[in-house]
This record gives sequence, C-alpha cells and structure tokens, in this order.
Amino acid sequence: MQIQADRITNLNAAALLQEGEAAIAAGDTRFDLSRVQRCDSSAVALLLGLERAARQRGKRLEFVSVPASLGSLAVLYGVQALIDGAGST
Repeated sequence: MQIQADRITNLNAAALLQEGEAAIAAGDTRFDLSRVQRCDSSAVALLLGLERAARQRGKRLEFVSVPASLGSLAVLYGVQALIDGAGST
C-alpha cells in the first residue's frame, strides 16, 4: 500500500490507520512511505498500529522508503527495530 499523504500528523493518523488496517485485512503487507515529507510522533503511532494489526493476522509488514525524519523519531522513541526489522529501504 502506498501511503497517499505527504504528511502524517495527529490530523490524519487515525484515518491512515483505518486505511492501513483495511489493506492488511486484504492481504497487503508492504507499506510505501515515499510520499511522506513531514511527520510527527503520530507517524510512529501509526506504524505501531499497523504492526499490531498485522501481527493479529499472523503477518509481517515491510515498510519501504521510510523518510529520515520518521527514522529519527523511531530512534528517539526506542522503536527503531520496528522499521529495521520490517525491511525498510
């Protein structure tokens, strides 16, 4: 699934999570974040929520084209393994 937002903030994270959960339910396990230009801590919460939804279905996610800003936030919050372990590029 291509995340179709240039920003992930508290204003759109819940909607993106719903879209992502639907994609996971439909069998999608690859999330492309190449369009994301800006994000806040809501983006970390989004990835954690997507990972939880996938785990509940016995699936493993792959996050690709993770922006550096999101990678930095993941390090700050101690969840870098979420991105690294998921196979980000």
